[in-house]
Amino acid sequence: MTKYGGQERRQYIRLSSVFPIGFRFISPGGENFITEWLQGFTNNISSGGICLTVHDLKSEPAELIRKGEALLLLRIQIPLSAKPVFCHARPMWLENEGGEPAQYSIGLSYVEIEPRQRKRIINYAYAKMYIPRFVIGVTIILFVAFTASSYVNFVLMKYNRGFVNNLIRIIQELSIAKQEVKRINTERDELNLKLAATQLSIRNVAEEKNRLEMRLSDVEERLKHTEETRIQNKLKELNSMIQKLNMDKTSLQEQITGLQKKEGSITEDLLMLTKKKVTLEKINLDNMYEWLKIHQNPRTGLIASFEGDNDIANWAFTYDQALVACLYARFLDFERARKIFDFYKMTAKRIDGGFLNAYYANDMQPAEYTVHSGPNIWLGIAILQYTNASGDPQYMNLARHIADWVMYMQKLDKEGGIKGGPTTNWYSTEHNLDAYAFLNMMHLLTKEAVYADSRDKILNWLLRHTYDQTDVPIKRGKGDSTIATDTYAWSIASIGPEGLEKIGMHPDKIIEFAEQTCVTEIEYRRPEGTLVKVKGFDFASSRNLARGGIISCEWTAQMILSFKIMGKYYQEKGIKNKSLAYEWKADDYMSQLAKMIISSPSPSGQGQGCLPYASQDNADTGHGWTTPKGSCTGSVSATAYTLFAYYGYNPLELSNQ
Repeated sequence: MTKYGGQERRQYIRLSSVFPIGFRFISPGGENFITEWLQGFTNNISSGGICLTVHDLKSEPAELIRKGEALLLLRIQIPLSAKPVFCHARPMWLENEGGEPAQYSIGLSYVEIEPRQRKRIINYAYAKMYIPRFVIGVTIILFVAFTASSYVNFVLMKYNRGFVNNLIRIIQELSIAKQEVKRINTERDELNLKLAATQLSIRNVAEEKNRLEMRLSDVEERLKHTEETRIQNKLKELNSMIQKLNMDKTSLQEQITGLQKKEGSITEDLLMLTKKKVTLEKINLDNMYEWLKIHQNPRTGLIASFEGDNDIANWAFTYDQALVACLYARFLDFERARKIFDFYKMTAKRIDGGFLNAYYANDMQPAEYTVHSGPNIWLGIAILQYTNASGDPQYMNLARHIADWVMYMQKLDKEGGIKGGPTTNWYSTEHNLDAYAFLNMMHLLTKEAVYADSRDKILNWLLRHTYDQTDVPIKRGKGDSTIATDTYAWSIASIGPEGLEKIGMHPDKIIEFAEQTCVTEIEYRRPEGTLVKVKGFDFASSRNLARGGIISCEWTAQMILSFKIMGKYYQEKGIKNKSLAYEWKADDYMSQLAKMIISSPSPSGQGQGCLPYASQDNADTGHGWTTPKGSCTGSVSATAYTLFAYYGYNPLELSNQ
């Protein structure tokens, strides 16, 4: 290795990339070119100069450098920069690095360079030095943040799943304790019957003994010895019987006392378990509301209806958006409700004047091009619930548009009913119950008679086509006697017990028929694999379907809400026994439904509680659609309606009116 000059090389910034430099020798005065343009490269730069690397440097240029008789004109091409930098530099040293062909390093010091260009070069050098370090640092920070976030999510999922599992365990222990109390009561009743029979036997034997003793005194002298002996023997036998019966009586009394003590102990356990259940139920229901909040897309405002079924994973059904908006209004989360309404007010595509059944939650595009009456009416109901709770009238024009759309379709039917949609020919009881409630709420908020008139026409249609006590109490639709559980629940919620009685319907019989026909008990396999027995309401009469019984979480929740409405109705009438009976049923079915709470299957859900759509996936509901795929698919409608039921919140009624 040969080196000329002695300039310190540590002044240079070592770069991670190489870029080209053109150079030519000029006379010391700078006016004459001594050589043509030559090519080199660099990966070392400083504010005062540059280290130039050249392959196979000819003898003439090398000699010029050694003698220090020439300057260099540099053409520095900074990467990613359109214009090169031109400057003058003086060779300070020359070093032969060896190799084949020979490689030379030339240390250059700037003689003349514009300050702006010098800054460009040095900024690039520092950027090349520090940006990789910065990127590595940011990557490390992001990795640490991701790891920390994943750990927090894992902890939250484990924590929230713990609440779900604890609630299931407490409910099962409560069920066992209640069964034990029931068994004790049955056994105690049997023992009390035996005790009563024993006491009666003791009394009968004692009476017979008294008769014999009296007879003994009346026996004639000639027969006295013989009769006396017989009576004495009989008296001994009766005394023995009395002694044994008294022992049996004591034993029975001891058994009854033992059962009473055991019942007292179990009752204490029941009270403790009930308190735990109430606490855990509240925590899990609060987590279910959190699940609905964290699944709202912050950009579009829509909530994906199902979490777990990949085929419809990003679908936001209009009906489900309306349910969640009602909940947001109930919990005074008005900003979240407004995000949903803003989408329908400003962005949502319509067909034939109506909103579509479903949109994609992430980009707001249509997911299906079907328009049904029910989802549109429910959107109107949600707006009215929001308006009533918030006092904000900004979406009332949208509600009026929906009401006008409904009444337009009503005019097309000579009997005043609402078809399933603009392009359908069938009529649904469910949709007409929705419309009855919606138009009634519109009348209450606006005081406009047109809505009351339209509401009353729908009630007349329902009387003509839905409520037929000679067949089933409530038909699914016009000319359709199929049993649909939700029509029973929504009759109670929409028209109300008092309203039903006014039109000659019996709300108790409606409830009774739904219980006798639609209740099913199944073994539900929880996501972790355990089997639990659950009693709830099917979509229809399961005895007529080959699939057997399945539980609809949403429709079971609708029935729970109906029980609470009936309980409140009889409480206000002062009929306490009926009120308590309905409240007990509501509590029992709520406990049953709680057994089906699952932890959110997605990482974003953080293990928050939610409910599946049904106890069986991909199953025929009996009404033209199947349940979602996936054994643990979280459902917005099931979760939302369970919250309605838990809080006794009837979305088909304005609570402050």
